[in-house]
Amino acid sequence: MATERFIDVGGLRTRVLEEGSGHATLLLHGASLGSSSDVWAGNLDALAARGLRVIAPDLPGFGETTNSADHSVGFRTRFVLQLLDALGIDRAHVVGHSQSGQIAVTLAIGHPERIGKVVVLGTASLLPPLPDSGAGDAAEGDDGNMEEPTPIEVRRQLAETVFNQTRITADAVAIRHRMSIGKNFDAFLARRAGKSGGKKATDSKPLWQRLDEVKVPMRFIYGRQDRAAERRATLARQRYPGLDLHLIDRCRHLVQWDTPTEFAALTADFLTAG
Repeated sequence: MATERFIDVGGLRTRVLEEGSGHATLLLHGASLGSSSDVWAGNLDALAARGLRVIAPDLPGFGETTNSADHSVGFRTRFVLQLLDALGIDRAHVVGHSQSGQIAVTLAIGHPERIGKVVVLGTASLLPPLPDSGAGDAAEGDDGNMEEPTPIEVRRQLAETVFNQTRITADAVAIRHRMSIGKNFDAFLARRAGKSGGKKATDSKPLWQRLDEVKVPMRFIYGRQDRAAERRATLARQRYPGLDLHLIDRCRHLVQWDTPTEFAALTADFLTAG
């Protein structure tokens, strides 16, 4: 059974769920309003049973972790390294869902000595865009309206990201709603304001064009019914013929909710191999 604790990470009071023993494995939630370590609650037992020490933090601006003045993805990426230091972990596997797949790949490129293996879960921006896609994935993860959502709105948002609607229980909605209001909604607004007011880098390649720079093993997992995942996965395989990429049927964006057994098998078998 997972234990919940709070630790200091770079001056931020940080909530962490942890279970199991073995190779340390960070489970990083995405950036949608209401995201938190709780998105992994139904997966911790299965991954721990397969020989992993799974650690799921609330990232800054999410869950019960203190908000930071810096709401950027870059700050959250640096925060992950500080988290490893606070936990006394030299090297860890990283599973990044949605926008956090960017964090996992960025760390693998910049700090391969700290990263064992990477599992990318449902990160659209790490797949080549479709020719007719227009704006692309600039808003990946920061989904939500400009007013605090009601429980009904939270349920509706979850319904758009989960294929198996029975996974959307009253408890799941209540947790997601609690993580969508107050200081977390303030952080969401700050992230949105930062994106709309910031300058877009034009001289750097998007991460999907840099996957050949990653020197640690990677596995990509997507829901077949998640947005344009299947078409974009085809483009990714054409560009990177050796890419370890899996599409799970009857599955949308919250892969770990829709198919927890298959997710656990694909993730743990990869992370514990060799």
